[in-house]
Amino acid sequence: MARGATKRASPETMSESQFERILGNAARVAIVFVGFLALLFALQVGQVFLAPVTLAIVIGLMFGPVADRVERFGVPPALSAGIVVLMLIGVIAAGITLFAVPLSEWVARAPMIWNKLQMQLANLQGPLQAISAFQEQLSSILGSDSAMAVTVEDGGQVISVAMLAPAILAQVLIFLASLYFFVATRDHIRISVLSLCVSRRMRWRTAHVFRDVEQKVSRFLLSITFINACVGCAVSLAMWAIGMPSPILWGAMAAVLNYIPYVGQGVMVLVLLAVGLGTETGLQNILLPVACYVAINFVEGQIVTPHFIGRTMTLNPFLIFLSITFWLWAWGPIGGLVAVPTLLIATSILAHAVPSKPMVPSSPVRRTRNMTDRQELLANAAKAIRERAEEEKEPNEKRKGERFEPPEGTAPSGVETAG
Repeated sequence: MARGATKRASPETMSESQFERILGNAARVAIVFVGFLALLFALQVGQVFLAPVTLAIVIGLMFGPVADRVERFGVPPALSAGIVVLMLIGVIAAGITLFAVPLSEWVARAPMIWNKLQMQLANLQGPLQAISAFQEQLSSILGSDSAMAVTVEDGGQVISVAMLAPAILAQVLIFLASLYFFVATRDHIRISVLSLCVSRRMRWRTAHVFRDVEQKVSRFLLSITFINACVGCAVSLAMWAIGMPSPILWGAMAAVLNYIPYVGQGVMVLVLLAVGLGTETGLQNILLPVACYVAINFVEGQIVTPHFIGRTMTLNPFLIFLSITFWLWAWGPIGGLVAVPTLLIATSILAHAVPSKPMVPSSPVRRTRNMTDRQELLANAAKAIRERAEEEKEPNEKRKGERFEPPEGTAPSGVETAG
């Protein structure tokens, strides 16, 4: 055997290296999992501080262009940030005014509505008894002597509003202070983060992340705010047209709940259904407010929102649902408000941190008569993957061929030929 020949690795060496590779990958996955658990624990523990600060950053990104326009008139950043905070306080005060007067009327009518709901639920006594009989039969079949029972303990701990007031006030103050300082110092924050980037390429990507995050979040929130205001006006007019009491309250509630996709619409439907059950008698009158709201929401979701926001900012509905459920679990109502903006921020960061080419072929697949939309999408994706694999294969083969060929102007022995 030649001296320069390399020794083949034994099966034991190959198995050991493969085992070490598996252990290394498992260790990385374990570290990521432990880090995710630590993040969940930190979000839960730091909710009192992190939730209002995150909401302030999201609102600050929304009002950033407004502060920029104010500063173009020579207003210093500290004053423009104060104007933004006062503007937001005015909007919140106007919303509370819209809610306060009609809500107090409904609170006064709450006992009457509750009695009527009890009467409506009494009509369901027959089906409930049938379910109870089926439960007893199922228990006897399974050999259980005791039936399932739901008990409500009256001696539970009740936290009074007086005890919650300081915590709520502290979160409000943290939110307003964070919003002011973020809007006033957003340019300094950007410069400080860019100064930490060691390479030019990293600075370029970070600058684009700041630009995209501010543009996307601001455009999304401003557009959604305008759309939600239109939805609130439409709901108020619809409730007034069908004779629903306090139409302004339902319009304002629809506008606020529309900030939380899926969950907000579901809550609004349940509220209108409960109000209909407590105030109306006929089935048509009970379902009419719900039908009007569902129709308005359908037009908003399928026509108005895609027209104003555009298809480029459309996110995967499954990712939106996961983001909403996660943030609602972590921070409650505040989490529902920041769910979609934080998803936009995460997608913008990933788009620049891990840039990728879209799965679009050079020429789309010709669609046949029997081909569905799903089959066309999968065929185009498969063609794009094949084209990308061929593009990556050509440079590798070229480099491999150059490695085995002698350099130009040299003989096989490595001695220069005579010129």
